[in-house]
Amino acid sequence: MKRVTIVVPCYNEEASLPQLYATLSSLMESQPAYDWEVLMIDDGSTDGTLSLIKQYSAGDARVAYVSLSRNFGKENAMMAGFDYASGDCLVMMDADLQHPPAVIPQMLACWEQGWDDVYARRTCRGRESWLRKHLSLLFYKLLQRSSRFDVLPNVGDFRLLDRKCIDAMRQLRESERYTKGMYAWIGFKKHEIPFEQGDRRAGQSSWRMGSLFKLALDGITSFTTAPLRISTIMGLVVSLVAFCYMVFVLFKTLIVGEPVQGYPTLILVILFLGGIQLLSLGVIGEYLGRIFNETKHRPIYLVAEKSTRETHTDINSNSKHEQD
Repeated sequence: MKRVTIVVPCYNEEASLPQLYATLSSLMESQPAYDWEVLMIDDGSTDGTLSLIKQYSAGDARVAYVSLSRNFGKENAMMAGFDYASGDCLVMMDADLQHPPAVIPQMLACWEQGWDDVYARRTCRGRESWLRKHLSLLFYKLLQRSSRFDVLPNVGDFRLLDRKCIDAMRQLRESERYTKGMYAWIGFKKHEIPFEQGDRRAGQSSWRMGSLFKLALDGITSFTTAPLRISTIMGLVVSLVAFCYMVFVLFKTLIVGEPVQGYPTLILVILFLGGIQLLSLGVIGEYLGRIFNETKHRPIYLVAEKSTRETHTDINSNSKHEQD
């Protein structure tokens, strides 16, 4: 019997978990042909999330959990899911039920047909502000045009991955993570399923505009060097314009003469050139900071406690890999 692992990263999801567990229980009961595992990753929650997860795990052998020592962020929590998932395939989904579990049987049907990565594309983004929606679409356009990989727009973390994809994701141990781009990087046979994203059923999202901006910055700097290239092009253009202006001023002075004037022009040129230089230094600093973090070789996450079914995963060798 094939085992299916559903990985659910959780951070302060106490209000959402009862409905999530009830929905997943109904799904598993309706699909008896599979051996099910629900792997909940507690990402350092400060409410009663971990207590609820332990309660479900104690009463249901299908529920496993990994509790991280602190909040490491969703990207790292998903990495813990890849490490500890014991299934022949894995379904990644959010705890707030914006990813409807009713889509999972369709994913499994596609997986049985031979697809390795079955991703769900949003046809509707649910209740979302106009600004957030359009900024998200703009980010995907920028990333798509600047990256060599096909980072799909309106596609999040809701997807099914075959064991070969899971093992491939486990090999990507960088600390500055953008998992949506990694899905594209590993390749394998991909298939799309459209779905309507629902609204959060309970609780409040921990994702604020600042967090989303950081995630977008991580995505751009992790999968493309386009900002560095843009800085280089801007530097070349400004240098060319400055050289042309220098030649113009020189010939004008030699032919016509120049009284002592030009203070506003001088200030504008200095401020413009200074702004370009600071912008370029900021871009270089972003990449340099990521190099600095990668050279530390710290573990991506630390586990405080766990209750898992480690069938396919050699966690000891994985921990050694993290520390090498």
